Amino acid sequence: MRTTAVSSPVRRAGALPFLDCGLRSYVKKSRIVGGQNSDEGEWPWQVSLHVKGQGHVCGASLISERWLVSAAYGDAKVWTAYVGLTDQGKRDGAKVQARAVKRVVAHPAFNDYTYDYDLAVLELQEPVAFSSVVKPICLPDATHNFPPGKDLWVTGWGRVQRAAARAAHGAHDVRGGPHGRRGCLPGRRSAPDIAGGAARSGGDSGGPLVSVESSGRMFLAGVVSWGEGCAQRNKPGVYTRLTKLRQWLREQTGL
Repeated sequence: MRTTAVSSPVRRAGALPFLDCGLRSYVKKSRIVGGQNSDEGEWPWQVSLHVKGQGHVCGASLISERWLVSAAYGDAKVWTAYVGLTDQGKRDGAKVQARAVKRVVAHPAFNDYTYDYDLAVLELQEPVAFSSVVKPICLPDATHNFPPGKDLWVTGWGRVQRAAARAAHGAHDVRGGPHGRRGCLPGRRSAPDIAGGAARSGGDSGGPLVSVESSGRMFLAGVVSWGEGCAQRNKPGVYTRLTKLRQWLREQTGL
């Protein structure tokens, strides 16, 4: 991940900046490495993608009122996106917003065998309303630097029913945490333009890998792609690196 810039402007094309992007309403004082339950408002960009009759299948990240970033998969008709959700058993909560997905645009180079270019943007049928528990994550520029050794966080439900966070070290090594396989598509292969990381619980796929910058804002460093095995030594998880595909993302969403 060698780049030259160390920060990114917080902006979107043709509009004022998302002044609240990457900011959380609630932050734990302690950070437990290896996974911990998250509290309401702690990860306000975390999205749960549901398939009717199956419940939670994958994660995604909110980047604007209408757009999500996730892994590359399936027909828009099958997905319902839940934002402002912490506990899967409380999807009817007053602060939770459910939205149908209008369309899914996968990266044109995506290979469903190798998982090369495992990235998609999802447009919602109706915009979400930002709140204390619903906020977008900041997007990095193509030159944003996420150096080796930097602490990154992976969030998602995985094989549990409550959102959890795991600390990752430099997107190359995770310090403990649940492990698992990709939950959205079968098969497992390595892929270019993707950064190695820690495997994660099935159901985390498509979810955010985020970094805290010196400004206090959090940026979307990657998207959970796949992992081999379950908590097995020397079998890391893999994350799509946003900076490598930033121009394509901008072309699709204007962000």
